[in-house]
Amino acid sequence: MTSGREVTCRPLRTRVLWFLVGLGAAGAGLAVVRMAYRGGLVDVGACLGLLVALVGVACLYGATIEVSADAYGLRSRTLLRRLSVPWRDVADLRVYVQYGRHGQEIHRISVMLRGGRSRRLPLPLSGSRDDRPDFDAKLDALRALHRRYGAPESSHVPVLSYRTAGRGSAVSLSLCALLLAGAGLAAWFVPVVESEKQAWTSAAACTAETPASERGQCLTTLPAVITRTEVGTGKRRSWLYFADSRPLDRLSVSQEGAQGFQPGDRVTVTVWRRQVREVTGEHHVWREHFTGAGELAVIAAGCALGAGVPGSRALLRRRGRRLPDDEVLPSALPFAGALAATALWLLPLCYLHPTSLPSSPVALTWAASGSLATLGLFAWAWRATRIRTPGDGAVTETAQESPEEEVFLAARFLEPTDYNPNNFGTHIVLGGGPPATTAHPGPGRFAARRIPVERLTLKGVRRLRGSDGDAVPRSWHIAELDDAGEPVRLAASPADLTRIIRALGPARAPAGTTHRES
Repeated sequence: MTSGREVTCRPLRTRVLWFLVGLGAAGAGLAVVRMAYRGGLVDVGACLGLLVALVGVACLYGATIEVSADAYGLRSRTLLRRLSVPWRDVADLRVYVQYGRHGQEIHRISVMLRGGRSRRLPLPLSGSRDDRPDFDAKLDALRALHRRYGAPESSHVPVLSYRTAGRGSAVSLSLCALLLAGAGLAAWFVPVVESEKQAWTSAAACTAETPASERGQCLTTLPAVITRTEVGTGKRRSWLYFADSRPLDRLSVSQEGAQGFQPGDRVTVTVWRRQVREVTGEHHVWREHFTGAGELAVIAAGCALGAGVPGSRALLRRRGRRLPDDEVLPSALPFAGALAATALWLLPLCYLHPTSLPSSPVALTWAASGSLATLGLFAWAWRATRIRTPGDGAVTETAQESPEEEVFLAARFLEPTDYNPNNFGTHIVLGGGPPATTAHPGPGRFAARRIPVERLTLKGVRRLRGSDGDAVPRSWHIAELDDAGEPVRLAASPADLTRIIRALGPARAPAGTTHRES
């Protein structure tokens, strides 16, 4: 556990882990004995022993994890890795939020070194709200040691989530490159597919004078009799079976194609390029589906547009590279909207004109007008995702409001207080009385609670951080207030936050406090 001079973190339920390690060793022994008895052959007992042995290895890894800290620094030990770093080389201790299945948040500690590298500690670990207090206590103890024997770069606890600037762009860039590669590959096959379809459409029937070397490029028709059909269900394939295996034993067709023929039907089989392309009967015709150039062009365009989503995320991280690592970046939704609007004109254009764009005046006009619209949308998205510092977009003093007129502004206090019990407030009402928090956007002050402005002191206004939670919109700013000695955070959009701070009156501070804190 922890003391004033040392912190030690070990996994819970170590007895259970060591019991499973012993069970795994027994399983490995069982597998070796069974294989030796059967001359090296693997049977069910050997497989079961190997499975238990793998579980034992995983439990051995978990049982040997240990993280400790003292006056010297941090030490981390696992089965495969060791880490020992003095406090003077540690720049900061941060919370790194990973996301598991069903949106589960997994909190870990990330050690930021002076050289710019970071290492994540295996312990402590928090995977639910139940063990979050123990995780926070261990983190506070480690930060206390760091403050005593080192020099932390930040006074608050930086929290790195998927929304913050400190997360890397490797995943986004890899996904973007993968989608662009898929788009390029699909685009490369567009003329090939179009050429093959044109060849099939223009192919003529073979004659007696056609040389054997050229019969693959013409149509060969052969008589056949269907003996039975097999209609597949779900993802199973459907088949046509032919009498005397002529011209082949069976042919894979679509479900509708198998349903259209009956046993005993006499059909004509068309062969092109050594493959059956068509089966013609008296009442039904089956043709092999040729992927059109338009379909492939749509796939290429869709992959390219899809690559724009992770690409825009990487662009926003690059744009916010000068921000502190725990500050929240703007949302990439404006770029996603621009890409969706681009798809409305680009995908139909690719489907209708996959290869004839340069020679079609209509397609050229379509592409030019769509490109101009897309350029305007991306310019709007670039402006909408700009990094706004506190003070940007503030309302001017000329925008006077009537003191009798009620105005409901979307804002929330992030800490529960007597005027915000259980964080019920979603709006702040100004005018028609003292400022108050409400759980509705109005009208009326039903269930509103007055904000004690005489107790509040404004300490500063800053951008959103990862520690402020994921429920706060990315474009909002945070006002840090002192409520009779207790820190309180108020979140709202930049313009609304300026109006609220002005209305609070006694909570206003000199203009210098409204600048972003580093």
